[in-house]
Amino acid sequence: MERVKFTAMKDGDAEDYALLHPLEVDYASGTATRLLEALVSLDASLSGYQVTRLGHSLQSATRAERDGADTDWIVSALLHDIGDIFAPYNHDEYAATILKPFVREQCTWVVEKHGHFQMLYYGHHVGGNQHKREAYRGHPYFDDCAAFCERWDQASFDPGYDTFPLAHFEARVHEVFARKPYDPAVIRSGVRVPLMA
Repeated sequence: MERVKFTAMKDGDAEDYALLHPLEVDYASGTATRLLEALVSLDASLSGYQVTRLGHSLQSATRAERDGADTDWIVSALLHDIGDIFAPYNHDEYAATILKPFVREQCTWVVEKHGHFQMLYYGHHVGGNQHKREAYRGHPYFDDCAAFCERWDQASFDPGYDTFPLAHFEARVHEVFARKPYDPAVIRSGVRVPLMA
C-alpha cells in the first residue's frame, strides 16, 4: 500500500495530500456500515433492563416509524444511544456529534439533549435533578425533545413490543450517511418538522 512521505503533517506536500484525499473519502463512505455494526454491539452493552440497548434502539426507531416520522427522526431515534458504547457519561452528545453533519438541526439538538430530558422519568430516584430539562424551557426544540423522550425513548424498554429488526432500517441509515455533510438543505437551521405525521 502506498503511503505518504511525512511523519509530521506540517511536512506533507501536495502529492502526499493528493494520495490521502481519495482514501479519506472512501473511508468516510463506509460510515453507515460501521454504525450499523456498532449498533449490533449494543446487544452486549449495559445490562439490567428488560431489553438490550440494541433492542431499545430498534424499538425507539420502530415507534418513530409507526408514528409517521420522517427519515431524519427515524435514524436519530435508532442512533440516539449509540454513544453508550464509548461515552456512557455523555452518550447523548456523542450520538448528536455523529448525526450533526447529516440530519436536520432539530434532530441533532433533540438527540444531544435527550439525556437531560430523560431525567424527568428517573432523576428523583437516583439523586439527580428530575427537572434538568427546565434549563432548556423556551428553546424552539424543547417540545420536540419532550415528545421524543415521551413517545420513543422512555417507552421503549418493552420486551413484548413488536419491534422491526435492524435490517429494516439499514437502507435509511445508508441514505442519511450518503448525504453531503453539512448541506444547508438538509441541516435546515431553525426548521421544525413534526415527530408524527
